[in-house]
Amino acid sequence: MSLLAKQSFPRRWSRTIATVEYDPMCDKENPQKISFEDVSAAAYRIQSEIVKTPCVKSHMSATFGMKIYLKNDFLQHTGSFKERGARNALLLLSNENKARGVISASLGNHSQALSYHAQLLKIPTTVVMPNVAPIMKIEKCRSYGANVIVYGHDMKEAKHHAMSLGKERGLTYINGYDHPHIMAGQGTVGLEIMEQVRDVDAVLVPVGGGGLLAGVATAIKHLKPHVLIYGVETEKCPSMKQAMNSEEPVCVQIRSTLADGLAVPTVGYNAFATVKNMVDKLITVNEDWIARAILRLIEQEKYVVEGGGAVCVAAIMAGLVPELVGKKVVCILSGGNIDTTILGRCLERGLAAEQRLVKFKVTVSDRPGGIAELCKLISSAGVSIKDIIQERAWVHGDIFSVRVKVVCETRGPEHLEELRTLIASAYREWDFAGEYDAFTRRNSTESLDEVSH
Repeated sequence: MSLLAKQSFPRRWSRTIATVEYDPMCDKENPQKISFEDVSAAAYRIQSEIVKTPCVKSHMSATFGMKIYLKNDFLQHTGSFKERGARNALLLLSNENKARGVISASLGNHSQALSYHAQLLKIPTTVVMPNVAPIMKIEKCRSYGANVIVYGHDMKEAKHHAMSLGKERGLTYINGYDHPHIMAGQGTVGLEIMEQVRDVDAVLVPVGGGGLLAGVATAIKHLKPHVLIYGVETEKCPSMKQAMNSEEPVCVQIRSTLADGLAVPTVGYNAFATVKNMVDKLITVNEDWIARAILRLIEQEKYVVEGGGAVCVAAIMAGLVPELVGKKVVCILSGGNIDTTILGRCLERGLAAEQRLVKFKVTVSDRPGGIAELCKLISSAGVSIKDIIQERAWVHGDIFSVRVKVVCETRGPEHLEELRTLIASAYREWDFAGEYDAFTRRNSTESLDEVSH
């Protein structure tokens, strides 16, 4: 093969991929903005099968000095707001396309919403899910009658496969966050908020691909332009923030995140065109605050939400919206489909972030009763021991000592400081930080990743 041929192959391959992945409803060169009329029409269209979810005042209001209302859209049948757009898009299909069927790619929430409403409307549905999708969500889609194909290591591979199959089989591809009909359906959340919360000052919206933000901003800014619209995304995938900085959607690297439903590497072209002049502020929150928000919602509100659904509460808890103190604020809890194994990790991470779950190491005497004395000392402070591990082989110097690693529960930072003072007064070698370091005393807590190990 000549050098010229070697150089031209990748370009042909790239053109082939571009042709396969071209979606006329989500065209980079011709983005479509949605209007208030699109949202209001969607509200009428989908009302018979969509839950009008409550928007209730939060118990956290007094803590943060603002009137916080929680829009509980995780109470939809499939556990997320995605049903609104899915039903609207399905109802707007032509009779011919309904008969042929639809296809989409999703990690879970859009797939479930599309599968459920397609079953109600008797529309054949195929969903392609990457192999990292939770088994629970895959089985849910199957239970709704969808043809589920598990393909690819990530959403990019799954989407390419879905669009290839769609063109091969004549199926209509429905983008889960950038299709105009999807965005219009999601905007009905904003209409309900305006009806349920009078004189609202600001609405905080989770941001992944941007469809929910586009729909909600379109609805609310039309009715009350003075209401602030804040988009909130995880710092592990700040795709909308990067798009705003670059003045166009750009691809960002996805890192593992508790808010997996928001992990969209490139925001939608239609969504970006719609919201770029309507969003008042974009906020990114870190994983520790997301975990704390999940924990706080469970403890105080008795709501179980996924990471993507908790980011707005996380932004308030992290102190990222001080200008909203004294204001009436709505947080959209967009989804509740958290994997049960992830939930346990989130709760532990949240407890650790609030210094209610603590790990420390201390060297005690290896004589009979040495560890018992340590346990008695910890108990005297009202601290509960969750786990205790002995290490003899790695103790430096003294053969008659044992190093003990303790994981325990406290009431918070003040209680932790009381425990630290008690341990420091009774033992010479102790460590409330990283790896053991003999004869040193540290005052900083270790990284949260260490807590689970």
